[in-house]
Amino acid sequence: MTVSVPFLDLGAAYHELRDELDSAYRRVMSSGHFILGPELESFEKEFAAYCGVRHCIGVGNGLDALHLILRALDIGFGDEVIVPAHTFIATWLAVTYSGAAPVPVDIDEETLNISPKHIEKAITYRTRAIMPVHLYGQCADMDAIDDGARQYGLHVVEDAAQAHGTRYKGRRAGGLGVAAGFSFYPAKNLGAFGDGGAVTTDSDAMAQRVRSLRNYGSQMKYRHEIHGYNTRLDELQAAFLRVRLRKLDEWNERRVKIADLYTRSLEGTGIQTPSVAARSEPVWHQYVIRCAKRDLLQQHLAASGIETLIHYPTPPNLQGAYSNLKLFEGTFPVSEQVSREVLSLPIGPHLDADSACHVTRTVRDFCISR
Repeated sequence: MTVSVPFLDLGAAYHELRDELDSAYRRVMSSGHFILGPELESFEKEFAAYCGVRHCIGVGNGLDALHLILRALDIGFGDEVIVPAHTFIATWLAVTYSGAAPVPVDIDEETLNISPKHIEKAITYRTRAIMPVHLYGQCADMDAIDDGARQYGLHVVEDAAQAHGTRYKGRRAGGLGVAAGFSFYPAKNLGAFGDGGAVTTDSDAMAQRVRSLRNYGSQMKYRHEIHGYNTRLDELQAAFLRVRLRKLDEWNERRVKIADLYTRSLEGTGIQTPSVAARSEPVWHQYVIRCAKRDLLQQHLAASGIETLIHYPTPPNLQGAYSNLKLFEGTFPVSEQVSREVLSLPIGPHLDADSACHVTRTVRDFCISR
């Protein structure tokens, strides 16, 4: 009989927390508050404290979080924002939505995060910000990025959509730049049961501006000082996130154990396992291996009932949405090579050791047969 290993068991999160989640649902439904109410206010305080910052502002999704940060910084037409060439396209879209131009640079071949050595070459008189992505749950090299940003007077905006709880030199993602954008998409380490996002920051001015932007440009009802948006984290999702936030560190530790098992078991196979920088404590949003025969390996795993995903098969510069930039194949050799080799293995707080061992045995069998 074929063992089935899902990439991520989202239903298990509900089953483990059923009583608390059901109680949160009843609390919201009975309250009569569904938008900008007490659940959101409480979650914002709790998540800000978790990230070690003064402010959290709940918004509709992670893309909006990044976009509103750029708007709050008055970044727009004629400006440039440096982004990694290997990331989910939302990073680039946030820049595009602000009216600015995304300027991609290649990634570090070991960590797969943005390469600081390429950033300075991309800076022009139009550059306003650097947007590092803490890809797959590991922080980018923030010391090197911050040094360059200070030298040129640039803002550093964290794309922390995959980094709930990760640390860099003991400090959590979300408090390492002028502001950070989080996503609470259901598959995230801290996921809602629908869309959601947040901005975290230590800046009072940034927090005030983002709160206004998320709510039609209004700080007082029916008074609109700026052009804003309708992008608010709703009460029900905030209540659910409060429940899951209390389990986040424990569930991240479960991911760490699975990642350790994978790394130990795949040693000597020829598979390239993730590289962890000494300064970083990743939370393993994804466990991403590299294999020259990636597509064949994925097919082999699927035949054994193991679901895998590719994060990400096509870099943004080769997507139709950004064909106008004319960044043709070969522009970012590391990112493009990585996109042909990366494969994300199943990982999550509800993946048991037996299933993880089935994954590694199947990968090893593939390596031996090839």
